Amino acid sequence: MNADRGLPRALRTAGTWGFATVWVVPLAWVVWRSFRTDGGGGYSMGNFVAAWDAAPFPRYYLNTIVLAVGVLAVQVVTGTLAAYAFARMDFPLKRLLFALYLLQIMIPNEVLIFPNYETIADLGLVDTMLGIMLPYFLSAFGIFLLRQTFRGVPIEIEEAARLDGCNTLQVIWHFYVPLARPTYVAFGLVSVSHQWSNFLWPLVVTNSPDNRPLSLGMSLFAKTTESSAQWGELCAATLLVIAPLLIAFFIFQRQFVSSFMMSGIK
Repeated sequence: MNADRGLPRALRTAGTWGFATVWVVPLAWVVWRSFRTDGGGGYSMGNFVAAWDAAPFPRYYLNTIVLAVGVLAVQVVTGTLAAYAFARMDFPLKRLLFALYLLQIMIPNEVLIFPNYETIADLGLVDTMLGIMLPYFLSAFGIFLLRQTFRGVPIEIEEAARLDGCNTLQVIWHFYVPLARPTYVAFGLVSVSHQWSNFLWPLVVTNSPDNRPLSLGMSLFAKTTESSAQWGELCAATLLVIAPLLIAFFIFQRQFVSSFMMSGIK
């Protein structure tokens, strides 16, 4: 009887470790290969130095940081205001408009590439940083996540704040935003990771190396190293690209999980 009850838990534990192994093994190989010298049995930082010198990674990093931070900053503002409106305000066709927002989550970004490119071209923003960022200034996923969190905030807090003379923006800034901090952290990780690895849209809308992010620069670097079988440099460059995201996730992993629990997403 006890064995029967313990079997499902044992299977879940084994499955968790299995998925973790599948995820960790390639990462461990990349780390190992990054430090191993090509054609020898030693280990050094030479692959990182060679990869850093072979491509303009400082420029790629700067572009990617500007893109990720710029998009996230605008998404936080637009997402917060829209989420509060859908969570607390009453207006005509509220449910219909929210459903239309959610439809954006189900539409792949690739479907919108050509309409977005035509819009960016009409605005004269092709091959600019603003042209890369503009289609992502509004996030339906962020609005949904924040709306769920805001709905969990007791309405009595807002009523008490309004009795003290707070207006709507003050209520949002002083009460809703602090209480939704784990949700902002989780959404920030999702948004930044998407912009960090975004490849197809920057490829379409940029023409010059000055505006290339890390994802696009890494693909061009990979083509040159694969032709000469410089796997050590390629793995080192890959680790340089993904290291900031890994570090950020390990630091904020608890907030990431707790935000989805607060939002009711299972």
